[in-house]
Parts: sequence; C-alpha cells; structure tokens
Amino acid sequence: MTNYTHWFIRARLKTRQLLLLVALAEEGNIHRAAQVLNMTQPAASKLLKDLEDVLEVPLFDRLPRGMRPTWYGETMIRHARVALASLNQAHEELTALKAGRFGQVSVGAITSPGLTLLPTAVGMVKQEQPTLRIALEIETSPVLIERLQQGKLDILVARLFAEHDKTNLRYEPLIEEPVCAIARTGHPMLGITGLTLRDVVATGWIVPPAGSVLRHRFELMFQEEGLAPPINVIESAALLFITRMLQQSDMLAVIAADVARYYAAHGIISIVPLEIPCHMDAFGLITRTDRLPSPAAKVMLKALKTASLSLYGCKLEIE
Repeated sequence: MTNYTHWFIRARLKTRQLLLLVALAEEGNIHRAAQVLNMTQPAASKLLKDLEDVLEVPLFDRLPRGMRPTWYGETMIRHARVALASLNQAHEELTALKAGRFGQVSVGAITSPGLTLLPTAVGMVKQEQPTLRIALEIETSPVLIERLQQGKLDILVARLFAEHDKTNLRYEPLIEEPVCAIARTGHPMLGITGLTLRDVVATGWIVPPAGSVLRHRFELMFQEEGLAPPINVIESAALLFITRMLQQSDMLAVIAADVARYYAAHGIISIVPLEIPCHMDAFGLITRTDRLPSPAAKVMLKALKTASLSLYGCKLEIE
C-alpha cells in the first residue's frame, strides 16, 4: 500500500492558501488580495502566517506600501500557479466528459508548422475523436513558451532558444527550416536565370525584425559574399502586411520556404529563383515535464508525431 506522506499533507496545505499566494503576487497588497478572494483582511493575514509558520520561511517582505515576494515566496507562487492551473484543467476535462466530449487540448505553433503539420495532425485527431475540442494559437516561439509555462497551452511546435528556461521543458527536434526570397507575381526578377545576391543587394527588402536569428543570418549571407547588406529595408514579420506590400511594389521578402510555397500555390506571391544559403533554426515539439499530459493531449501528441513522420521523415517515440 502506498504511504501518502507528502509534505503538503503533513502541512495541511489549503487550496485557499495557493489562491492567496497568487492574489498577493498579482495585487501586491493584502487588503486587495483579500477582497479578490472575498475574505476579510485578518483572515487572509492568518492564512498567510499559518503557511509561513509551517514552511518556516518568510514568503513576503512587508513594505510600507504593500508586500513583495521573497525568493521563497517566488518559488511557492510559481508552483501555486501550476497547481491551480492543473486543478482547473481537471475540472474542464471532467465537464467535457460529462457533456459527452473527449476533452480539450490547446496547441501553439509557429507559422510554418501551423500551415503544414497542424492541419494534417488535427485532421487525424478529428477523424479518431470528433468530439475532442482543439484550440490552436499561431504565435512567435517566445510568446508560445511563456503561455506553455503559464499552463495556457499543452503542446508547442516551436523553437527553443538559449535564453529560454528549459528546466521543466521537453524538446523533440523535428526539422530545420529553409528560407527563400519571394516577390509579387510578374516581378521582373522572376525571369532572370543565374540570379545572385549581387543582383538583389540594391533591391528593397522586407526583412525580419532586428535582433532576430533570421535577420542576423540574412545580413551575414551578404557579408560572406563581400557585399554590404541591403539598406532599403522594411522590418516586419507580419505575413498579411508582407504579402500585401509585395503585391503593390517591386520589393522582395525573405520568409520560411513552407510558408512561401503555401502563398505561391494560391497565386498570392511567387518564389524568386535565388539561392538563399541561410536558414531558420530547427523547430520541434515542446511539452512540460512537470505536468502529466491529459488524455486529449496524448492523442494530439501522437497525431503530431505520426504526421511529422510523413511530412518531415522524423521518427519520434510514440507512446
């Protein structure tokens, strides 16, 4: 028989104490935190003191105008958020099951796999479990990782950079992302054979924002050919703007090859016959190791891995 001697059972940790920690972190004031939780200030103060007494550490510094978490407090607040998000997820899954639905999964992706991998995987899931509710977000990797860590997303198809905290993350790489140059249909450069970087250095370009990996590699590509990077540039990662701007000008843009092929197939832009030796970093499947996946998340993860095999040739372990 399992011996349930977890510290939080011995400490008689209460859900309201977790709620109070999060409310104090957000409000910075015991009076406002108590109001949010619909309790009196003395009751909130006692709840906090009881928790600090059990843990034997101060969780907040009492300041003249409010309260500030200590290092101990920051740790407990982070875990309180995770625990509360997990309890909310349990309620949502139970509600879905009672309503005859299989559950819900929230997936975040960057644009390229959002156009190629996600539709295939979602189609597979819907064929197997039509009532499974799927929520999708297309965003940049930093935004998606923040939402994953907040418990707002279950699975990501994104990039993991050096600055990201990888402590509780599992990353399974899928594929590097090649890029290409695009232009409006009918652009004069489309008919030129043997096009080189020297031919396009004086052209107007729509490029990724300064500081991004692709922008750095784009500029380095010209420098390695002994050329100064283009100076007639617009910085934007907004695809709707980029495609519209190209349609009404002779500018070029550099974007992920999968995205370029999608827009070209719909006649919105054309791919310029120019070799682009730089590429985006690999993207992959990102999940949390400190949280058990729901049955719905497991179904989606299996579909993503199966679709990755057919699309990218990636052999990932399927549980």
